[in-house]
Amino acid sequence: MRRVAATFSYIGTQFKGYQFQEGQRTVQGEFEKALEKIYKEPVMTYGAGRTDTGVHGYGQVITFLVKYDTMYDKDVRNALNANLPSDIYVRGVRTVEENFNPRFDATRRIYHYFIRNEEEQDIFTQNNYWWFPYKLDVERMRQGAKYIEGVHDFTTFHKKSRGQDKDPVRIVYRVRVFSLNSGRVILVRVEGLSFLRRMVRNIVGALVRVGTGQWEPEMIKTVIGDRQRSASSTTAPPDGLYLYQIDFDDVNQMYYVDSALWTETHLLEGKEWFKALE
Repeated sequence: MRRVAATFSYIGTQFKGYQFQEGQRTVQGEFEKALEKIYKEPVMTYGAGRTDTGVHGYGQVITFLVKYDTMYDKDVRNALNANLPSDIYVRGVRTVEENFNPRFDATRRIYHYFIRNEEEQDIFTQNNYWWFPYKLDVERMRQGAKYIEGVHDFTTFHKKSRGQDKDPVRIVYRVRVFSLNSGRVILVRVEGLSFLRRMVRNIVGALVRVGTGQWEPEMIKTVIGDRQRSASSTTAPPDGLYLYQIDFDDVNQMYYVDSALWTETHLLEGKEWFKALE
């Protein structure tokens, strides 16, 4: 047997999130059902990241063991696509090292969030965007995005789960705001090592407040410093969020720390995930 990694996409609308839940339709659950059909026995999988209910994936990565050595990578891909439901599609499969774990080996996760900024709703794409009919100032959003980059305690943007107390310190490499289709679509691209639950959606919600003029761009720094979820209560809906890409190449994290507008470097002490490459 050998270990492979599959890169795949899914439409999250009809899923109760990525992670397996008994009695619920999830991405991981459907993937493991397909593998069991192919190999006639349960197959354990490991994903690079979890997505919430309604959130989409374009570059999700999952690993598992291939039972039959006679199956080439392309055969595994074809067999999966023949057995997966129509809202999951495997884009590629490659053989990896036995100890490869996409969750712990990932060095960059990239999320894309799409906002349809038009007066009228498009009902045919309403599950793929956040429809926001009020004018957004992209330049103000870009200014506010600069305060998110770097190392920070992101408690303000964290949706805590019952019984879980995760470390809120994260490093965000880059946040970019793009105007597409003559301003009718706004793309927020967020890059980082890892993210807290609903962190990206809460970041987008805060940037929208800046874009409407409700907040000045500098307010982003203030609410991060408050370290209270109540300081920034707007959460963007899941429809516009996509796990776009997972990278595994080395990242010079110190470059992003040094180039950030502001960063709380003292929070890095004792962080195993931080690697200051020369």
